[in-house]
This record gives sequence, C-alpha cells and structure tokens, in this order.
Amino acid sequence: MAHRFDAFIVLDAVHRESYLEIRFYSVPKVNQTKLVDELDELYSENNFSPFAFTSDRVRVLELLASHVAISLENTSLYSDLQCSETLVPEGQRLIHTGGFGWNVVSGETYCSAETLNIFEHDQTAKPSMEMLLRRIHPDDREFVQQSLERASEARADFDLEHRLLMPDGSVKHLYVSARALTTSPGDLEFVGAVTDVTAAKQAEEKTRQEVYELRCITDSIPQAIVVYDPDGRAIYVNRVTLDYTGLSIEEMQAESFRDRVVHPEDIERLSGIRQEALLHGAPFEYELRALGKDGKYRWYLTQYNPLKDEQGRIIRWYATATAIEDRKVAEQRLQDENLALREEIDRFSMFEEIVGSCEPMRQVLRQVEKVAPSDATVLILGETGTGKELIARALHRRSKRAARAFIRVNCAAIPQSLIASELFGHEKGAFTGALQRRAGRFESADGGTLFLDEVGDLPMETQIALLRVLQEREFERVGSNHPISVDVRLIAATNRDLAAAVAAGTFRQDLFYRLNVVPIAVPPLRERAADIPLLVEYLVGRFAKAAGKRVRHINKQSLEQLTAYNWPGNIRELQNVVERAVILSETDTFFVDESWLTREPAESRQPPEGRSALADGEVEMIEDALAECHGRISGPLGAAAKLGIPRQTLESKIKRLGINKYGNRHSS
Repeated sequence: MAHRFDAFIVLDAVHRESYLEIRFYSVPKVNQTKLVDELDELYSENNFSPFAFTSDRVRVLELLASHVAISLENTSLYSDLQCSETLVPEGQRLIHTGGFGWNVVSGETYCSAETLNIFEHDQTAKPSMEMLLRRIHPDDREFVQQSLERASEARADFDLEHRLLMPDGSVKHLYVSARALTTSPGDLEFVGAVTDVTAAKQAEEKTRQEVYELRCITDSIPQAIVVYDPDGRAIYVNRVTLDYTGLSIEEMQAESFRDRVVHPEDIERLSGIRQEALLHGAPFEYELRALGKDGKYRWYLTQYNPLKDEQGRIIRWYATATAIEDRKVAEQRLQDENLALREEIDRFSMFEEIVGSCEPMRQVLRQVEKVAPSDATVLILGETGTGKELIARALHRRSKRAARAFIRVNCAAIPQSLIASELFGHEKGAFTGALQRRAGRFESADGGTLFLDEVGDLPMETQIALLRVLQEREFERVGSNHPISVDVRLIAATNRDLAAAVAAGTFRQDLFYRLNVVPIAVPPLRERAADIPLLVEYLVGRFAKAAGKRVRHINKQSLEQLTAYNWPGNIRELQNVVERAVILSETDTFFVDESWLTREPAESRQPPEGRSALADGEVEMIEDALAECHGRISGPLGAAAKLGIPRQTLESKIKRLGINKYGNRHSS
C-alpha cells in the first residue's frame, strides 16, 4: 500500500504570516515525526522567516517541494510518492492569495496562477506591470503608483490596499504586501502576496452600514441614551445626549463626565445606590438633575438595563434618560402651594370678603375690576389696617391666575438677614442653618400672584434683587449662581410714603417706578363712615358664630359711637372692638363700652404736629408742587401727578400735615 501525504504552504497576507501544512494519509506515526523533522530542517536551511515565505518567489516554493520529495526518497519512507503539482496553487486558491514577483530594473514580472485568477488575466499569457496597473481602479491608480515609487526609491517593503476595476464593471478589493530584495547583480526586486479581500470589505461595509443605521435610530429617539462598559465607563452616547450637555464624545467618555453633568447633591445621594446596583447586575432606575449646555439643571428619570453573555456575565449597560422636568416642577409647585395654603389656613384672616358700599370703596372696586385681568404690577397704598390684603386677593381672584397660588409675604415681619432667603430661596449650606435646599416665595408663586405687604420695609440690597426680578423675570437662590426664570404677577402694598422714602434715599427710585404701574389707594375707615354699620353687622355675625352666641340686636347708641369714632387703627381696630364686645356680651344685644373708644375729637386725630415725624423735606416738596400747580391737585397738570403719587394720597397728606393747598400751612 502506498504511503501518501500532502504538503503545501499557506500564505496569510492579512496577518503577514505563513506556515507549512502537512496532511498524512497512511504514514506511520514514527515516519510522520521523521518527515516533519526533515521538513523543519529544510525550512531552516533555506533561512525562511515566517513572513519571508510570503515575500519569496513562488518558484522557491516549488524548489522546496522538490527537496522534500528527494528527502523522502532517500529515507525510503514511501515506495510510491504521489506529490501533486497542484498542491501549492490549491492552497493559494483556498485563501484567495496569490504570489508575485517584480524586478524593478528589468520590469520583468511573475504572477502565480491565483494572482492571474484574481486579476482575471489569461493564464497562458505572461502578465506585465502595465497590465496590472491598468486593472487598478482609476481613483486608486495614482495612490498605488506613488506608493510603488516611494518603496522603490527607499528600497523598502510595502503594503497597501486598493481596488481593481474589472472588465465587467465589478470592483475587487486587494491587499498587497511585498518585501524588497536585492538580487546577486544588485537589482531591486519585490516579491510578495496579493489577497482578494473583497468579501471581507463587503462584510465590513455591511457592518458599517448596520452600525450607521443603528446610530440613526438611537439619535432619532427623543431620549438621552448612554452605553456603559461593565465598570460603568461610557463607551457610546447618542446625539440627544451630546446636544443637551454640549459635551463632545471624548468628554462624555472621560471618567469625570458624571461630575460635570450630574447635580452635586444627586451625585452624593445616588453614588452608593448606583455602585451597588452595578455590582448586582439587576435593572435599576433613579431620578437626577442633569446640567444642560445652557447652564440649567433639569430633572431626568434614568433607567439602567444590563446586557449579559451566555455565561451570565455583564458585557454592557444600556441607560436611557427621560426628561421629567415638567412633572417635577408641577410636583414642587403643588408642594409649595400646599405649604402656602396650610400657612394661610393657620393664619387668621381679617375678612373673607370686602364689605362696603360707600363711594370711595366703589371707586376702589372699579379700579380692581379694570386692572385685575391684566398682569400689570399693582401698588396698593393705604394706612395700616385698611384691608390692603383684601384688595390684593380680589385682584388675584379676578385675574387669569386665579387657579394658581396666591402667596403673601409680610416684608416687615421677617428679619432683614432672612428676607432674601424667604423671597428667593437658598441652597444647602448657603448660610449657617441652611441644612437643605429651600424654594423661595417667588418659586412658590410661579404662575400665580405674589403679594409683598409692607414693601417699603425692604432693605436696600433686597430692593436691588427685587428690581431684577421685575425687569428680567429671573432670580438666583441665595448661595447659587444659576438663574431661575419665573412667571409671577407682583402686587405690593405699603402704608409708607414711598415718594418721601425715595427723596430720603431709603427706597430706590427705579424700583418705585416699577411697582407704581397701577396705584390703588385704599381709603381709611374714617372716610368710610357710611360703611361702619355694614361692617359692624358683618363682624358681629361672624364672631358670634365663632363664640357660640346668638346676638339678635345691635345697641343703637353703641352703633352711633362706633360711627362717630375716628378709628386710627382702621378696620383692624374695629374688628378687635367688635370681637371683644361679642365675647364679653351677656345678652342677645350687642353693646360697646364707651371707655373702649378714645374720647379725643375726630378733628384732632391727625394734628399738624404729626408732621414732625416726617422729613421736613416732604412738607416743602408738597408745598412747592402745590405752588407751581396753583393749588391744583388732580389731573395731568396737578400736584399729585408732579409728585408721582395718587390724588387720594396727596389729599390725605395735605389734611394730615395741615398744608394749605395754595402753599400756606395752617397754624398749629
């Protein structure tokens, strides 16, 4: 029986390596070992390095095969050696790789059968370099020629990729690798391998197209998508993420990107949760605030899902972030409004409704009806206890913001060191005692109405911040440099003379003009004598119900006393007197003790000496304005318009300060 084996050399130009493959069919084990040893020795004698095989001429391979056959005959391993002449070509065909040689000086070329097959050249005709170059795709021809010229000048090895344009119009992709050799005459020769990598290129292009289509899909999804490796490092982000953060892919892939994007409070809050979840490999989610390229943080719901291999090991984490800013804002607004509502319920309100029908009050209510539907800033003027807050509430209830919050702040009741925090909120750690972030009253009133009572008591630095909110509709929390936009209608009230405060330098003139868009002057109770019986009846019924008593009659003499009284404390004082009388009443008749009311006549309630409490400049300013206007108070040419204050306010000041409207003071 004939012993047979096949031996051929496999050339792998892609990986720049070669190896000798031997297939035994009926050779005993001991003879196989001896044959391999002889082939290895022959391989070493020819000084062929692993890649040298791909660079030497193919005829060297044929020579090697002859040496192997001779060696086998000498060792008598085979009685019938069958060495096929097609072994080497067959090996080349299997790996789509052919050999070639090119003498640069003589121009002589040699190509193996597989090389000619790749170029679709006639196997019987000898190829030329001109023919080989002619097959190269026109777009690659110049590049190949330049590469060959550089390699020839440097007498250096080269490798390159290019395309072939075939006669039928199809395109092949080739990988060419060659080694520079020097012949005995000193000529430069290149010997190497040509590999048809068209299939690999097509597969690569298909993969690239699939990746591109997948990227287009992920970029079109209106969610931020990030892919992490098992250690939590970002390896892919979609376009939505890049557009929102304003960062590059490289910046997003850096380990520090989370510190740049996630709110510091959320990093501290969620770092432990995230690490624990990544270790356990289970899906998880949490809410966080992410910084946008506009410098603002917004809330996102981030959901993580793992991708595992067949062994259950995590190879990827897929994270999606869905914007929930609107929901969080709504939740925060509802929370703030509930807080404000609880505060309002806890605080005893002076009136539920405005009671009065006298002409001064009808004029005020007509103003309320006109200005309420707009978003104009309103400044309510009036003495203490006149019910300015009721007017503010009436403006809110009749506005398009009636369904939203009405937030009240008494500027005189808050320490000056805390007024900014109360109005604008603060960040955690902004000052001693700021243990957590707190939303201010402006945020609570977003979309609704903010009522600043006693606005004349605001400190100067807070006036500046308030002016910015009125001008730009944005503010910053104490301890933060991130602006917050708000949509708030502002209503302010004061019992102070803001024009005099501006003149005295205690109130900003620009803020006064911003607040004094629509002034409404609430008349004092002494100017509403006709409403006192209605107010007494209303208050008696209210307090009697609260005290569990039945009051059927109101003493006529007491009612006359209440009507004749000057009420320096206005409605608030009237409320206190009525409540006291109801509580102390032992019958079903309402009665007021005359000693509860001051006996000073009405004319002396506001003596001219009261002007000593004001700056002398205020009196002089009013007198000068009256003199210039020839005693005229109202109208566009009147003193009130000249001073920038309501007519009612100026008339009240003239009466209270004892000023004659023609410029002469009443003597005291």
